[in-house]
Amino acid sequence: MKVCDLCEKLDLKILCGEAPLDNEVKGCYCGDLLSWVMSRAKSGDAWLTVMGNVNSIGVAVLADIACIILVENAPLDSDALKKAKENGIAVLQSSGPAYDIAVSISKLLGD
Repeated sequence: MKVCDLCEKLDLKILCGEAPLDNEVKGCYCGDLLSWVMSRAKSGDAWLTVMGNVNSIGVAVLADIACIILVENAPLDSDALKKAKENGIAVLQSSGPAYDIAVSISKLLGD
């Protein structure tokens, strides 16, 4: 499933991303401890977090994730927005909690 399809089906707000919306979502990872995400998220995962700072963009690039989904309306700061645009990282936002979004993604992916 592409990031753009995920946005549509889960009613996610697009904070950053144009071309990255074509990235393929293969799974999901939930976490806010950046070192754990960097070592455990898989390439193609949608990353659910409340971390909307520039460091999260760096981790997303290193982990080769499909997109970042900021849960519970967590904000994306201006430095992170700039870095996400520079690195082609799609950043989305949801008002829902990570658990609910993860369950929805799992169902959509047929896991």
